[in-house]
Amino acid sequence: MEENTNVSEFFGCRVFDDKALRKRISKESYDKYQKTLLDGKELESDVANDIAKAMKEWALEHGCTHYTHWFQPMTGITAEKHDAFVSGKMENDKQILEFSGKELIKGEPDASSFPSGGLRATFEARGYTAWDCTSPAFIKNDAAGSILCIPTIFCSYTGEALDKKTPLLRSSQAVATQAMRVLKALGNTSSKQVKTNVGAEQEYFLVDRDKYKARKDLVFSGRTLFGAMPPKGQELEDHYFGSIRERVGAFMRDVNKELWMLGVPAKTQHNEVAPAQHELAPVYEEANIATDHNQLVMETLKKVAERHNLMCILHEKPFAGVNGSGKHNNWSLTTDDGINLFSPGKKPHENITFLVFLMAILKGVDKHADLLRESVAVPGNDLRLGADEAPPAIVSAFLGEQLEDIINQLVETGEAKTSIQKGTVNMGLSAVPEWKKDATDRNRTSPFAFTGNKFEFRMVGSSDSVAESTTVLNALAAESFCEIADELEKAANAKEAEKIAKDIIVKLAKDHRRILFSGNGYSKEWVEEAVKRGLPNITNMVDSIEALTTDKSVKLFEEFGIYTRKELESRAEIKYEMYSKQINIEARTMIDIASKHIIPAIIQGTTELATSINQVVSAIGEEMASTQKEILYEMSANLTDSKVALENLSDLADKASAMSYGKEMAVFYRDKVIPAMNELRSNIDAAEMIVSKSTWPMPSYGDLIFEV
Repeated sequence: MEENTNVSEFFGCRVFDDKALRKRISKESYDKYQKTLLDGKELESDVANDIAKAMKEWALEHGCTHYTHWFQPMTGITAEKHDAFVSGKMENDKQILEFSGKELIKGEPDASSFPSGGLRATFEARGYTAWDCTSPAFIKNDAAGSILCIPTIFCSYTGEALDKKTPLLRSSQAVATQAMRVLKALGNTSSKQVKTNVGAEQEYFLVDRDKYKARKDLVFSGRTLFGAMPPKGQELEDHYFGSIRERVGAFMRDVNKELWMLGVPAKTQHNEVAPAQHELAPVYEEANIATDHNQLVMETLKKVAERHNLMCILHEKPFAGVNGSGKHNNWSLTTDDGINLFSPGKKPHENITFLVFLMAILKGVDKHADLLRESVAVPGNDLRLGADEAPPAIVSAFLGEQLEDIINQLVETGEAKTSIQKGTVNMGLSAVPEWKKDATDRNRTSPFAFTGNKFEFRMVGSSDSVAESTTVLNALAAESFCEIADELEKAANAKEAEKIAKDIIVKLAKDHRRILFSGNGYSKEWVEEAVKRGLPNITNMVDSIEALTTDKSVKLFEEFGIYTRKELESRAEIKYEMYSKQINIEARTMIDIASKHIIPAIIQGTTELATSINQVVSAIGEEMASTQKEILYEMSANLTDSKVALENLSDLADKASAMSYGKEMAVFYRDKVIPAMNELRSNIDAAEMIVSKSTWPMPSYGDLIFEV
């Protein structure tokens, strides 16, 4: 298998997909199973047992010894508890291997041991995992052996969602229902279903494993908390799309093979902008499967990296001074009969269906910009968003010249009569034929950009799941579609519906044109302009969290059955706590490294220099040691400043730790602890530039990002 280079022959070989299921169960059971998927009712026990038996036999054929319910709790990573197929029963002196429909459908992990935001307590431990039959089971191969992984949702004993998959599935259901209402009202009689599609581009860093292990800040917090910039960073722009190094290429080859066997359609690989930074992008898939696959991508990147004595870093900003890593969520809606709801066609100004859906999305993005910002809120993203390398924290939309011109026509005249056509490109080379231009350019500074037939939401952090951002996009779209459908369904006939649709398009263009911006999203001028337009600029995670529990948000999510108020309040509590815990880990790590390693190194450096000065003075006179003395004064002053900054950070970290988890604690970490961390780092980074490399206790930035 491993030597086979024909991808089509082994793609998905570790996936128990619909084809494998259909081959292994009776037609009657398969038809009942399909009907269950359509109707959303409970799976009959005999059918569940048939599927479980088929799944077990398939897994055993592939060397599996255990199975697990694979779920996505609010930790941001996946979770699994392995159970062996052994039953303890014997037949003909052989162990009987069992796996029942009941075991397939439901599991019972300890819900109090995962983040619940108060929904579960230690004495209320029961939780459930329930089979998500819309995402196929698969086999993970690692040091633990071959494990059959069954994607599941995760909920409390009382029925609240404790994971990221459940709200995503609910939101996909909601947007599908409301989109179909709009389509039917506009005269579509062929489409039966709408699906959310996602393509999650994944950025990451690769560093040498041995050097990584020597950096306790990377080990404990996922990012470098100290580090002076090397002489060269990314300013020559020579890494982006550059030739891939042999060691990295070997890693990428193994990653692709692993992912292809898991059915993940890994498509694109390349060097990203920063040194040691890379990207992997898949083909689009249905949102739920794409989200599961992105989790597998992150796990696989980390697992395969260690095989190559590398470490994969998924933190949003592991190295100050060079670009951080994001995860672009390419989001679209398509029908079961192949209609992309965001496809403009050749004459978008005449495409009423497209314009209705386009304007509905702009309305939702404008109305719920705060929620979109919150959906990408992880501590690492605060270091990335708006840092002249990623989208700004201000949520705006970029449509391109053609569509923006159509909206301007609608606003100014009440109708759109033309669509700008871009023609062709001719480079004046006989060996290079001319080609058609795209209808619009791209804007990489836009957080929410239209890219031809989809939207690219570029604010998601590299370590984060795409589930939350997709859930919010689905929810705001469902709300807009619902309101439009309510109006369209008042029409007596198709002609009247079209007139209502045109009026809706014009109104939405006028009401929400303010969200459009096609300029430089990194500029100070845009920040000032956004204030004039009334667009929110939520620059940090702590301020964004409150968007979860506003009356506007609760109404949105409860109306479409995506979250209850209780679930939203729990998530806000989880995020405040997660932020505080992460910053506390970073602060304690800085204190530990500075106290035990760096300050002793500075002392060693000053001692060695003082000894050298005494020797120089003794040998050739005091006047010849003036330069060394200047350096010694500088090092000593830095040592004093570093010690003062360290003590200040230690005191503030102690005060923060004594507080109770919640918004107040998170605000204290943001406003008091982080500035103290920055002050300590400033002093330590300055020290790195004057203490000899042989004395400095850990690998430098140059060692980490240029020696892979």
